[in-house]
Amino acid sequence: MSGAENTRDDRRPLGGYIATLALYSLVVTVTVLVGTVTGRRLPGGMSVRAVLGTALAAHKVSRLVSKGAVTAPVRAPFTEPSGGESGPGEVSEQPRADSGLGHSLGELLSCPFCLDVWVVTGFVIGQVFAPRATTVVTDAMTALVGADFLHLAYATAQQIAEGEMTVGRSR
Repeated sequence: MSGAENTRDDRRPLGGYIATLALYSLVVTVTVLVGTVTGRRLPGGMSVRAVLGTALAAHKVSRLVSKGAVTAPVRAPFTEPSGGESGPGEVSEQPRADSGLGHSLGELLSCPFCLDVWVVTGFVIGQVFAPRATTVVTDAMTALVGADFLHLAYATAQQIAEGEMTVGRSR
């Protein structure tokens, strides 16, 4: 049995993963080629502010795409509700297909950790080809992360004030 085939006990869709990795590699390769042809140069490095902003923005974008109720139509061809718990304003989904590329894409679109690699790559590509626009989007998504945490802090403070929760322990 080759490494790309599944055994009965191993339900991972290795063929789908290979296709997804090939697509990612193609995106990066085409980006490098276009950058080379157009004379674009990679930045020498990212400032601490840029790294933190990109991390926070990537977190927000990956959660919005993979867990947001309003982005469910984007995921719908590849995912289905799983019935599990999720965060406020979020949904829990799982891949619709049991194998192949459909499963791999369903996993990618329902897993914020998996999607982060693609999102960060998109932000880095944006910094090379459209740095001003990318900075605006990064800053906006970073502000949205701050707003999310303020909503959670407010809701927690409200629960404490109403006696539904004590600090460090819920009722």
